[in-house]
Amino acid sequence: MSQSSTGTEPTGSVLWEELVTSALLGTDRRPPPAVVTEPGGDPSAALLDAAAVLTVRRRAGLRPVRPAERPEPAPADTRPALPGAAHRRLGQLLADRAAPSGGGRRGAAPDLTELLPQWLATANGHGYRAPAALLPALLDAARARADLRPQALAFAGGRGLWLARFNPEWKFALRGAAGGGVLLPDTTDAPAVERLWEEGLFAERVALLDAVRGQDPAGALALLSGTWATERAEDRLMFLDTLRTGLSPADEVFLERALADRSRNVRTTAAELLSALPRSAFAQRMAERAAACVRPGPARDTIAVEPPAECDAEMQRDGVVPAPPTGRGKRAWWLGQLVEAAPLGVWPRVLDRRTPKEIVALSVTDGWAEELHAAWCRAAVRQRDAEWSRALLGTPANPPEAGPGTSSLAERAKLLAALPEGERALWVADFVSAHGLSDAFQLLGVCAVPWAEPLGHAVVDALEIAREAGSYPWSFSGVMGLAERCLDPGEAARLDLLTGPPAESESASPGAGTYWSEAFHRLVSTLRLRAAMRDELAP
Repeated sequence: MSQSSTGTEPTGSVLWEELVTSALLGTDRRPPPAVVTEPGGDPSAALLDAAAVLTVRRRAGLRPVRPAERPEPAPADTRPALPGAAHRRLGQLLADRAAPSGGGRRGAAPDLTELLPQWLATANGHGYRAPAALLPALLDAARARADLRPQALAFAGGRGLWLARFNPEWKFALRGAAGGGVLLPDTTDAPAVERLWEEGLFAERVALLDAVRGQDPAGALALLSGTWATERAEDRLMFLDTLRTGLSPADEVFLERALADRSRNVRTTAAELLSALPRSAFAQRMAERAAACVRPGPARDTIAVEPPAECDAEMQRDGVVPAPPTGRGKRAWWLGQLVEAAPLGVWPRVLDRRTPKEIVALSVTDGWAEELHAAWCRAAVRQRDAEWSRALLGTPANPPEAGPGTSSLAERAKLLAALPEGERALWVADFVSAHGLSDAFQLLGVCAVPWAEPLGHAVVDALEIAREAGSYPWSFSGVMGLAERCLDPGEAARLDLLTGPPAESESASPGAGTYWSEAFHRLVSTLRLRAAMRDELAP
């Protein structure tokens, strides 16, 4: 095979295409390119020889490329290193996460996977840095479990974000980090803040606004006001949500402007924020509307309700949605929105200076009690009013379906969240003592961890009663899982007595004794493991 020394030789890709064409059409109809043939030689043999050579080149030959620039070094992490025992424990927790599940019954061994969130929270509380060698496993764990991400990313720090840039499977970390993983400027550096606000990506701008809001609420409001008119509707909604931090009367003028926004979601969020400012003009307008609908009744100790007859333009401007969901009456829907947005302080003035507890106990005419109480519950949650929450929760001993404010356990859990932690735990402890654990799962979930002593004792007592009664044990598995994560580790010694199999009565569920024994063994083992983890992380 000869190479022509004159003219322009075809490149590899062009030559290959010409050889393929000759092979398809035949060398008689389409001779191979002259560059691969010799005078008087066999065209077919020359074509095959050239194809063989070019195939080897295509498969094995790579053109040299410019080497990529080295990445910037990972940022320094000046937080203290983990103690050795805690370092080893983290490796065990992350390795257990990747272990295959055996399925079926859990047995008596602790579930290490469920302890990882608590371990991360404690480590972050002490301000430790993540070991560099465990960062990949930590990011893998956070990728698999969204609930781990806030704590895992805080623990991983800047080095974790630096590493996440090199693996597409970890891109969630960049989305979840402030500024999409990009360092934000110092919030006191006005030119840098202004430049990023004007030129940054959406995620960077949201993170920037949130950071500035935490340091300088007025400065954040000024940033947002300057570009509000040019922002997209979905962006305005996200930006508006940052005003929840440091919300104050200084935000009222801006939020009033947002009530006229062309996006319904923006209007609704602005109305919600304004309703949390009880002295705002918006709150007063809603109070007047709600008070016109809810008045003292004709008989003593009653409340009369007359819902709005229409949803006028002014109501709609203030965020009242005119069209009700399927199955709701229009007037009931409008009434609920007005009462929910009205400051709770209006009701003692309207209803003869009564306290919230006295108001909730009043009889409501014409079957409006459920609608009115539900709206008061939403208002108490939104305004985080502890006095109204107590009144609407009532006495823990009341049956769940006979609560003064609501029979919904989900709404009761939200009301409990407005109470101080200690009071919340006592209320739930009394509820468990009175009604057992069947209806307590959602209520237990809002109590601070570890559970206060009265609550822990109430839960253990209720579990012991269920065990001794031979109750169907698998219905308590959810509460058992909560107890493993939330009971004070100091309860382990007390629970040792319950690890043996109970005497099974004729009415006991088959296999209940073995299950209860395994469950209490696992609970005790988990509590002791949590105590060890806590000690290992102690500075």
